Amino acid sequence: MSDTITDRCEAKGLRMTEQRRIIASVLETSEDHPDVEELYARAATRDPRISIATVYRTVKLFEEAGILDKLEFGDGRARYEDAERDHHDHLIDMQSGEVIEFVDPEIEALQEKIAEKLGYRLKGHRLELYGVPLRKR
Repeated sequence: MSDTITDRCEAKGLRMTEQRRIIASVLETSEDHPDVEELYARAATRDPRISIATVYRTVKLFEEAGILDKLEFGDGRARYEDAERDHHDHLIDMQSGEVIEFVDPEIEALQEKIAEKLGYRLKGHRLELYGVPLRKR
């Protein structure tokens, strides 16, 4: 990943207020896929003056600028991740809502093969698998 979310925002000419910097920092340090409410809770611990409306506006701005990817896993919550993270796919636990990131070379190769078989060169993809645990963890 090149630079930080803040660096990429500035490179795109976005005005970076202190509150936007805090939200960007929260996103950069997130190892999960937070929704707006989670982002708000984390950002508010750093600056209690941040409103949830500011978080909504900032996330929308970052998404429109191509800095964040919006993920919707069918649970009614839009979640976000850095658009420049290394490629990965998602497995969503339908019972807990946990999102597990994974990379599988066989799946990657199969997708390329399918695209080629259909006469295409694959330029990108998003794979989401939904499941329930086979056993208790």
